[in-house]
Amino acid sequence: MSPVLRSFHSSEFPAELVLASKHGRRVSVVLPARNEESTVGLVVGLIHEELVERHPVVDELVGIDDGSIDETAVNAQAAGATVISAADVLPEYGTEHGKGQALWRGLAATTGDIVAYCDTDIRNLDVGFILGLVGPLLAHDDIDLVKGFYERPLDGQPGQGGRVTELVARPLIALLFPHLAPLIQPLAGEFAARRGVLEAVPFVGGYGVDLGLLIDVAERFGARGIAQCDLGTRVHRNRSLHELGAQSLEIITTVLSRAGFPEGSVPRSAALVAPGADPVLIRLEERPPLCEVPSHRKTA
Repeated sequence: MSPVLRSFHSSEFPAELVLASKHGRRVSVVLPARNEESTVGLVVGLIHEELVERHPVVDELVGIDDGSIDETAVNAQAAGATVISAADVLPEYGTEHGKGQALWRGLAATTGDIVAYCDTDIRNLDVGFILGLVGPLLAHDDIDLVKGFYERPLDGQPGQGGRVTELVARPLIALLFPHLAPLIQPLAGEFAARRGVLEAVPFVGGYGVDLGLLIDVAERFGARGIAQCDLGTRVHRNRSLHELGAQSLEIITTVLSRAGFPEGSVPRSAALVAPGADPVLIRLEERPPLCEVPSHRKTA
């Protein structure tokens, strides 16, 4: 039977309450971005104005630029973030692009006791997105990781977003990891965790990173340490079915790699072939737990 995960609402954690709960603990916010020039400045600017300057909840606001070819890095820096190129962090472990790579390097580049991640394609960001992730970790010592969830409209229609979640992630969880079934948005890019927890688990390089982290954290620290928080409504760029197909394959590969099948029985790479489109090669790559990276241990 699945454990009953604790659920919160972002309204429970106003900025003043979160600030009063810090007790000297540092909070880092990591914003991974690749070619998000139209929205990254809005995301960074709101967090900087409200949670760095007005209410000093956030101690580090770091943008991880994952090889953008537009003005993403310039706009993020102008809005108040410290911008770091993903390729410059621990380059000895490769310089490939990918969401998981950016998250892993963002963890390595920051020092906060609590690390929160937020996507940068959000068009309606509210400070509750950050406060609702960080607040439960500051208020409850037995919570290790907080996952956000929200209403995700598609083309203005409520309840139609999250296609990969409903068609891929949720069925896989039901079959192979039912203890994670209570999570409403297992693929949410908005989450926060204690540094010691994140540094103890590997990071999948691509879009499988969100579900991979949940599975690994639950395995190592127990699912009861995972909570979720209602962040309201999230409006963002919706991807094409072709793009979602590649993401889905990465997620499937990640889940199967952790499902206990005999070693070598699950391919770690595959080519997604769709009519009228170029094949997309998917390869499962992982970065080791940062606690095992010698150069990081020396500087941590």
